[in-house]
Amino acid sequence: MYALLSVSDKEGIVPFAKGLQDLGYKILSTGGTLKILKQQGINALDVSAYTGSPELFDGRVKTLHPKIHGGILYRRDHALDSQQAKDQGIKPISLVCVNLYPFKATTQATQDFNTIIENIDIGGPSLIRASAKNFQHVLIITDKNDYTPTLQRLQDQTDTLDFRQAMMIKAFEHTAQYDCYIANYMNERFCDGFGEQLFLTAKRTTQTRYGENPHQKGALYAFNDFYQNKLKILKGQASFNNFTDINAALKITTSFQDAPAVCIIKHGNPCGFAIKDNIFDSYIHALKCDPVSAYGGVAAFNAPIDVSLAQEIQKTYLEVLIAPFFTPQALEIFERKKRIKLFTCGEKDRLVFPKDTMDFKHIEGGVLYQEADTITPDELTQAKLMSTIAASKSELADLEIAYKIAALTKSNCVVYVKDSVLIAIGMGMTSRVDAARSALQKASDMGLSTTGAVLASEAFFPFRDSIDMAAQAGIKAIIEPGGSIRDDEVITSANEHHIALYFTGVRHFLH
Repeated sequence: MYALLSVSDKEGIVPFAKGLQDLGYKILSTGGTLKILKQQGINALDVSAYTGSPELFDGRVKTLHPKIHGGILYRRDHALDSQQAKDQGIKPISLVCVNLYPFKATTQATQDFNTIIENIDIGGPSLIRASAKNFQHVLIITDKNDYTPTLQRLQDQTDTLDFRQAMMIKAFEHTAQYDCYIANYMNERFCDGFGEQLFLTAKRTTQTRYGENPHQKGALYAFNDFYQNKLKILKGQASFNNFTDINAALKITTSFQDAPAVCIIKHGNPCGFAIKDNIFDSYIHALKCDPVSAYGGVAAFNAPIDVSLAQEIQKTYLEVLIAPFFTPQALEIFERKKRIKLFTCGEKDRLVFPKDTMDFKHIEGGVLYQEADTITPDELTQAKLMSTIAASKSELADLEIAYKIAALTKSNCVVYVKDSVLIAIGMGMTSRVDAARSALQKASDMGLSTTGAVLASEAFFPFRDSIDMAAQAGIKAIIEPGGSIRDDEVITSANEHHIALYFTGVRHFLH
C-alpha cells in the first residue's frame, strides 16, 4: 500500500514517514519533501519515477497524473473502478499527507507578484480534494498535529470511518481557507478590497457555554492566532457576552498605548475610565464614574495587577478582569473568589490587541463590509480651533481621552472627562441632547462635579442647545467633528460661554 507525502511545512514529516514505513507503507514523495526523507534514510520513491512522467515547468506539474489521482480516486468497492485501475496499472494510494504552499506568508513577506503567483499551490489542493472526496478508502492528513494520533490509530487498527470523516472535513476546510486567502488577496490588490465576492475565514478557538442568551449556541472564531497565542484564560470560562465586552474594553484601553489606563465595560459600553500616575489610582478613579453599572462588569488594566490592587478590586464585584499579567500573590487572592474570571492578554507590562483593517456587520441575509474606523493622531493634533479661547495643556489631554472614548462607543455619544477621568457618558441615544442630558444626570447622581471638565462628541452638534447645556454644567472645552449647517451658531454659543471649541473634521459614528 502506498502513502503520498508532499508538504510545504515539513515539521514532523520525518517521524511520520518513518512510522508509516514501519507499518508497511511504501512512500511516494516530491521535491523538498522527498529530499528530506531520503536524507533521513527513508526509502521514498520519487513521484516522477513512479508515474514515468518528469516534473514539468519548474515543478508546476508534479502529481497531476492518472497514476496518482486514479490511485486516490478509484472506488475500491466498485468492481468496474477496480477493473479499470487494474487495466491501467493504477495502484491504490491509501494515505495522502499534504499541506499547501505558504501563500499567505508569501504575501506578507513580499509584494513581488511573480513570487506570489508561484506560491499558489495547484497540485496540493487537487490531491487534498481528491483524497477527501474518497475518504472512505483514503485517509487524508493536512495538519501536522494529526501525525501522532494518526500513527496511533493505524497501529491500533482504529482508523475508523468516523476518524476518516473528521480528517475529510478538516481537509476541505484547509483548501477552502486557502482559496479564500487567494481570492481576498487578489481583490485587495486589484479591486481595493471590494471584489464581487467576499470570503471570511476564521478558526474556532473556543466554544462558549451559550450565545448571548442560554437558548443560543455560541463559539469564538478567530481570523488569526491572536486569541490562541495572546489571550489566556487563567480562571473561569468566558461567555459569549464576556468576549464582546472584553473586545470593547481592550479597544479603548489599548488606544492609550503605555498609559496605565483602566476601562470598565458593562453590556458593551464604558461606565468607567481613568489614567492616573499608576494603575491602582487609575482603577480607584475609573470606578467612581458609575460603580452601580460597573457591578458585574468587565475591566481592562493596561498594567499588571499586583496584590494591593487585587485587594482593592475585592471590595466590589467585577466578573472579568483582563491585564498583561497577575502577580502570584494577586492570583491567590482571586482564587478564593468563585465567580470572577481572569484573563491575560499582554506583552511585557502592557495589553495588546489586534487592529483589524476591515470591519463588517451582520444584517439579515448578508453583511455590510467596510474599512475599519480608526482615530488618527492628526485628528487631535491638527484639530481646528474654532473659538476665540484655546484649551489649556491639561484640557487638551482630557479632550484626547474624551474624543477616543466617544469614537469607540455607540452613537449618539457624548463623553465628559476631567483630570484624565471619565466622569459622565451618554451613549446609544437617539438624540445627542438626550445623550448629554443623561450623562449629566448620571454624574449628578454619582455626586461628580462637571465643572472644569471637557466634552467630546463623535459627531457634530446640530444645534447650540448642547453647547448651552455644557456651559451650565461648567464645561471648559469641547471637541467634535463639526460639519453642521448650524456650526456658526455652535461657535457663537461657545464664544458666549468662553468655551474652547475644536473641530476635527472626522465623524466617528458607531451603530
